[in-house]
Amino acid sequence: MAIQITGDPAADQVLSESPFALLAGMMLDQQYPMEHAFRGPAKVLDRFGTLEPARIASADPEEFAALCATPPAIHRFPGSMAARLQALAALVEDRYDGRTERLWTEATTGKELLARVMELPGFGKQKAQIFVALLAKQLGVRPEGWEQAVGAYAEEGYRSVADVVDEASLQKVRDYKKQKKAAAKAG
Repeated sequence: MAIQITGDPAADQVLSESPFALLAGMMLDQQYPMEHAFRGPAKVLDRFGTLEPARIASADPEEFAALCATPPAIHRFPGSMAARLQALAALVEDRYDGRTERLWTEATTGKELLARVMELPGFGKQKAQIFVALLAKQLGVRPEGWEQAVGAYAEEGYRSVADVVDEASLQKVRDYKKQKKAAAKAG
């Protein structure tokens, strides 16, 4: 299944073809509109020439940060996100021999997969649950117990980026998040 999160076919193709791009896009999805965050890996690929974790991890930090900050930047906080992206790439290189998909293909249970994702830089429990739900819903990665591991993100509906498959579903996720914020503010 092709990923369709960004509204930009070229950026979505990068996410569909590169497991590291999908993981990096999820990492960048913080305090930034989700479709822009998920366009970040395509910007890195265009400017850096590769999304190989080893190359990103070993890049000169200042040069890599400058590349990430070049307008349009990969994030509203390009410097800190460039450093986090390099840390993510280093972990993928060290632990999974640069093969990002091993993060999920070698997990035997949903609980194990969630724990693996939570070990990554920039992934707290909620973000890890959303990423595991995205893997399950959009890539068919469904180790035993994944639904329990991700909780409500496994349900049908439009709660997170895991449920975004086109422009209409993106808007529904935005509306859902707006309603949750308003309810939290009112309550």
